[in-house]
Amino acid sequence: MLKIWGRATSSNVQALMWTVGELELEHERYDVGFKFGGTDTPEFLAMNPNGLIPVVKDGDDGEALFETGAICRYLAARHAHDSFWPKDPAARAHVDKWAEWGKVTAAAAFTVPIFWAVVRTPAKDRNPEAIARALAAFDRLLGIAEAELEKHAFLAGDSFTLADIMFGHILYRYHTMEIDRPARPAVEAYYAAMTERPAYRDHVMVSYDSLRP
Repeated sequence: MLKIWGRATSSNVQALMWTVGELELEHERYDVGFKFGGTDTPEFLAMNPNGLIPVVKDGDDGEALFETGAICRYLAARHAHDSFWPKDPAARAHVDKWAEWGKVTAAAAFTVPIFWAVVRTPAKDRNPEAIARALAAFDRLLGIAEAELEKHAFLAGDSFTLADIMFGHILYRYHTMEIDRPARPAVEAYYAAMTERPAYRDHVMVSYDSLRP
């Protein structure tokens, strides 16, 4: 039984929970963070001294794991089939480079500069010029994904992998925010395909209205 600490409206928790859903893992999740609090308690800081979510324990005696990418890689290595997280080092590295790109490059370029700047900032405090620059920078990254998705159905190839979770979890917010979105037909078709996945609907297509100021 996985024990997961983190609120459902956290994008990092959503990436983790999407992984858990795809792998059909038994779990319990506890709402922690933001309006729920709990990340500054001695008990939580003993699990993650950074005071951030998500945190996972695999069983009562499991080590507390933090950092979304590390947790998802652990779960994939332990529970996933080869097409999702290959055993061959070279094949795994190919998936992993796109997973890292999705989480570290694409998600970082979206979450704070765009999502926080638009959704989590009062209208009177927004910086339209900075948001426009961030949207242009993010669209350039989407152009990289567009080129890959024109060649195959998923980000790292013909199979759904961890790379799709690390990239795809930000697309629900991107496609439902009130922002200008240049046409990216392959990314749009890819996003539409993700919305047909039950685990994506359950764990990623979550209202973010509670995050508005």
